[in-house]
Amino acid sequence: MGIVRLSRAQLANMRMTPEERARLEAMTPEEIEQNAIDDPDNPPSTDEELERAVVGRNIRLMREATGMSQEKFAQTYGLNVARLRDWEQARHLPDSFSRAFLRVIAKDPLYVAQALQPEPATSP
Repeated sequence: MGIVRLSRAQLANMRMTPEERARLEAMTPEEIEQNAIDDPDNPPSTDEELERAVVGRNIRLMREATGMSQEKFAQTYGLNVARLRDWEQARHLPDSFSRAFLRVIAKDPLYVAQALQPEPATSP
């Protein structure tokens, strides 16, 4: 998880003692960021964590652009819904084949959905 940035207005709504509030308001943005970086309970994200977050966000935005829920999207495109959730929540990165398939879906979701429909049975 990355650094959470709050505006002074958002901070004003937090419960703080007058001493805590005065100390916080006296800090510069640079001091606030350095305190966040130095916090042992909030280490900076690794490059891999950041990549998973960016990829996950892009997958979620692409799915939302189709107007489908995770369940419907997974069903439509033959994906495992648990794996889709893992990607969107940045727990795992999709493999190269899955990334390519997701790029194709993003280009033309309707065509891909139609192409994946079962062929109608023909009578002999």
